[in-house]
Amino acid sequence: MKVLADILRPEKLSDVVGQDHLIGPDKILTNLVKNKKLFSMILYGKPGIGKTSIAYALSKELNIRTKMLNATVNKKEDFDIAIEEAKFYGELLLVVDEIHRMNKDKQDILLPYIENGLIILIGLTTSNPYHKINPAIRSRCQIFELHELTEKDIIKVLNRAIKTLDGIDIDKEAIKYIAALSSGDVRNALNLLEISYYSTSKHKVTVEAIKNINSKPVFFHDKNEDGHYDVLSALQKSIRGSDVDATIHYIARLIEAGDLDSIYRRLSVIAYEDIGLANPGIGPRLDAAINAAERVGLPEARIPIGYIAIEMALSPKSNSAYLATDKALSDVRSGKSGFVPNHIKTNSPDYLYPHNYKNDWVKQEYLPEALKGTVYYVPKNNNIENNLNKIYKEMKDEK
Repeated sequence: MKVLADILRPEKLSDVVGQDHLIGPDKILTNLVKNKKLFSMILYGKPGIGKTSIAYALSKELNIRTKMLNATVNKKEDFDIAIEEAKFYGELLLVVDEIHRMNKDKQDILLPYIENGLIILIGLTTSNPYHKINPAIRSRCQIFELHELTEKDIIKVLNRAIKTLDGIDIDKEAIKYIAALSSGDVRNALNLLEISYYSTSKHKVTVEAIKNINSKPVFFHDKNEDGHYDVLSALQKSIRGSDVDATIHYIARLIEAGDLDSIYRRLSVIAYEDIGLANPGIGPRLDAAINAAERVGLPEARIPIGYIAIEMALSPKSNSAYLATDKALSDVRSGKSGFVPNHIKTNSPDYLYPHNYKNDWVKQEYLPEALKGTVYYVPKNNNIENNLNKIYKEMKDEK
């Protein structure tokens, strides 16, 4: 039996909700249909926002022979069959879901047929194609990013779906609640509506009935896709920007996903990249919070993690150490390094041991001759680094 999401699959572009930047009067995809011409393309964006629907609608409106495959599920032989069909019929629209997972063998056999136009490829992916898709495929396709759907878009689809469900009793509040739970995922919204319809007495769908099925919002968080890294990126940028509330929001999303390891790794990076020398004690305190979280496990792990995340967001920030390291690495990688000075080589008799001198410091050169006078570390203006800067300047002046 077909599910509601498939029954309502749009057969015309005009029935697709959202994506107004691609669909509508004088928009790219609409004009392609109007001019009866289709090119290979990649559609990317979050789950449930219309990638498959757009591909299906293009196929129907242009009345072109179409084959749908999945890069993960279908084998090389399935792609061979698609090529033979294309040769037999003279043209084939090949829709490949999860195209970012297409291995090299499958790519290699498709490339020449995409090149000569025998196969028109529509690749569907939740991953950023500029990062995840082979450049050879990418260069032969137009890339279109699909935008997130609004609650209004989801309600529009739900109202269409309700007309197909005989005897359904549902009010605006319940519709709005389903839309809110779906977090912009049409498929999720339709599935929830359908389950609610068939699992309630006399098909009466209320907010309470929906809560019995699903009371937790669905947000896009997939460890293997861009959504996961978007949340981690947002967490780091929120801490860097000293926004405590945003920090806790993204921490909560990662905790709800049970992804403590990613939290530990990203907070460790932030401690040294973004806070750094402005608050050198944050690293050991973060380690203590991680140890506590590991010791107690979830759900209690949220307490030390939330605590340290707030402290990190409110901490003074400095990326001076990070920038100094990257600048030095850039010199090394470009061959700008030179030889280690003779007097600081192993067992050199000319080495001056600083601890034998006043204030444990003695004037001598440590950089290679080719880099003499190079400055990597540029202090920031904060309490800790102001003190470090004073020492740093004194050393430079002595030199």
